[in-house]
Amino acid sequence: MKISVIGAGAIGGNLARKLSGAGHEVEVAGARGPEAVAPDVLETGARAVALEDAVRGRDAVILAIPFGVAGQLADLFASVPAETVVIDTSNYYPHLNGRIEAVEDGAVESVYTSELLGRPVVKAWNAALAETQRTKGVPTGTPGRIAIPVAGDADEAKRVAMRLVDDTGFDPYDAGALADSWRQQPMGPAYCTELTLDELPAALAAADRPKDTAVRDSMSERFAALGANPTLEDVVEMNRAAHR
Repeated sequence: MKISVIGAGAIGGNLARKLSGAGHEVEVAGARGPEAVAPDVLETGARAVALEDAVRGRDAVILAIPFGVAGQLADLFASVPAETVVIDTSNYYPHLNGRIEAVEDGAVESVYTSELLGRPVVKAWNAALAETQRTKGVPTGTPGRIAIPVAGDADEAKRVAMRLVDDTGFDPYDAGALADSWRQQPMGPAYCTELTLDELPAALAAADRPKDTAVRDSMSERFAALGANPTLEDVVEMNRAAHR
């Protein structure tokens, strides 16, 4: 497939490396131009391009950008064909993104992103830590493979996203409509807890928006309690413990 990743940070870099390594034709665009894309992002064959080139002639475009800025790309996406699958990976954290009243009032994160962008999106890869994505992807059929929820309204777009999740080393799970993707937002039981395909459905079903929001808003204090150099396992256990 012809895939573009917009955003070359931790998540975007992971996806560019994984998907190009899986044989896809991958282009990467960052806000600071193609020359600013780190060489390691391109080490498995991805190519750095200008932002305006990243949406031309692509089968899928993955947004690995900060939450709330998708509106800045609306004009760019206005000419993108309807059949191009757009995948949103972002998460809302008020202390990072600033307080966004629409989300505080109950808007589902990726529904809000879709409205800003002016086109449908699929939500994927948001519910796994960057380090989990970088180090824990394994081949299909590997026992204990971590699952990643995928939510969206168009069946074909969701199938494309699920195939790509599989190609990055994780079991895709159909998490329903985009309006249901609040269940995979920070900091629900399914969020960054490294669950298997057998475990993930119950975690999504157990999501509770008021409780999960409170857990999200206490994250700084809980993270500080881990000490100076927490491991990936420490962070995953912290997230799991919040829902026991």
